[in-house]
Amino acid sequence: MKTVALLDYGSGNLRSAHRALERVGADVTVTSDPEIVLGADGLLVPGVGAFAACMEGLRKVKGDRMIGQRLAGSRPVLGICVGMQIMFERGTEHGITADGCGQWPGTVEKLHAKVLPHMGWNTVQAGAGSQMFAGIDPEARVYFVHSYGVRTWEFEPDGLTTPPLVTWAQHEDERFVAAVENGPLWATQFHPEKSGDVGAHLLENWLATL
Repeated sequence: MKTVALLDYGSGNLRSAHRALERVGADVTVTSDPEIVLGADGLLVPGVGAFAACMEGLRKVKGDRMIGQRLAGSRPVLGICVGMQIMFERGTEHGITADGCGQWPGTVEKLHAKVLPHMGWNTVQAGAGSQMFAGIDPEARVYFVHSYGVRTWEFEPDGLTTPPLVTWAQHEDERFVAAVENGPLWATQFHPEKSGDVGAHLLENWLATL
């Protein structure tokens, strides 16, 4: 059984994420203990609320360092919702710009849509060869709840490493990053733990990489 540390830093729906991981067979520990976080087969980083507040909570438990340490050792990390957003360089929300973990270039900002939040079920456009969406119907829907996102992908490949695989989604006329696969770092703007059987399949795909 794969062990997963569910990072407790004061942000995120821990209960539903815990249940979803147990449903697919993971041995889950809710924790901010560095020894457990660094030793688990996988780390799930949830996130709900404002970007700056999430980063403040993350830094209080040294979660940003633990994420960096895991990734430096090619140890899998999965970020969900704001847990994905904080992987980018910065976020601008309510007039406040805050630094993120900086794993990817780019800015999290308010979506340009008439109806916000973008809440409910939506399809995504996964890239060719996606492990995250392997075995999932391309027309399947996943559950979103957000008003902010990454509207422009700024990563510039250097020709030496495999570039991240980006999955996109659209709300009204707004296109935004819905998920990223980048070696040991996976992240989703939507909520797999609230996406029923589709979300469970995605979590199974992640566990298979641990």
